[in-house]
Amino acid sequence: MQNITYALHGRFHMTLQATQELRPDGKLRLPPGQHLTAGWPVLHYGSIPRIDLESWRFHVWGLVDEEKTFTWEQFNALGSTTEVNDIHCVTTWSKYDNTWHGVPFSALLDNISLKLEAKYAMLHSYGGYTTNVPLEDLRRAQVMFATTHDGEELSKEHGWPIRLVIPHLYFWKSAKWVGGIQFLGSNKPGFWETYGYHIYGDPWREERYS
Repeated sequence: MQNITYALHGRFHMTLQATQELRPDGKLRLPPGQHLTAGWPVLHYGSIPRIDLESWRFHVWGLVDEEKTFTWEQFNALGSTTEVNDIHCVTTWSKYDNTWHGVPFSALLDNISLKLEAKYAMLHSYGGYTTNVPLEDLRRAQVMFATTHDGEELSKEHGWPIRLVIPHLYFWKSAKWVGGIQFLGSNKPGFWETYGYHIYGDPWREERYS
């Protein structure tokens, strides 16, 4: 068990034991410049989109052999998984041991056919948000479309009905309210990347801004 002492405003003051905890790959569990939080801060640009599950659709287009559109029932029927991981926000908070349930990204890939030149993806969300991610990162273990967090349905503020989870990148890459994916041959900036956020966003390299 980690030796951690609580502080005000949901943050922690950590002992040397906690800050030096290592992951299985040898990297520090807590990336540089990050602080643990007991809560889950709400951060997003703009208002929360109004979404109706009856009309919700997930669109797949770009460098694919055939464009596809999934209803809510069809998308959730692609597969299911439960993953436990840490998340790290570019604003310097981190939250350990999050339990997510939803559709693994690999299940989506199993149900579409990509063209060979597809190397990147642009995630599109209801409300107009976008973010870019290399395809090889989306293929990594634990990347998923989550519908629950710690056993409870996602709140609207945290992306209900479904959000992307990419735990090895800063959390702005884990798009809320996701509704589609466009596969690309070259890397193009999404919303925050256009406004100066890093094109990739590795927390252990502190790739916060360009």
